[in-house]
Amino acid sequence: MRYFHKLRNKFHCPTVNIESLWSMVPEEVKSKANGDAAAPMLDVTQFGYFKVLGMGKLSSQPTVVKTKLISKITKKKIKAAGGAVVLTA
Repeated sequence: MRYFHKLRNKFHCPTVNIESLWSMVPEEVKSKANGDAAAPMLDVTQFGYFKVLGMGKLSSQPTVVKTKLISKITKKKIKAAGGAVVLTA
């Protein structure tokens, strides 16, 4: 099957697994998150990733993840840890 005038940038979708999400959170936010503060907001699009996948284990610390695309398994794991998912356009 041919795809005429294929533009590769339409299909560009870098992914990240949930096991590496906590490493993207800045150190000052991590230190505040150990107390009873609100869950830190993590925007993965700022790091160049558009899709979050569910491979690995998520830290027990609740986190709010802001992303364009997410898998069902990942969404379940984040909500089970007490976090939330915010989808952006």
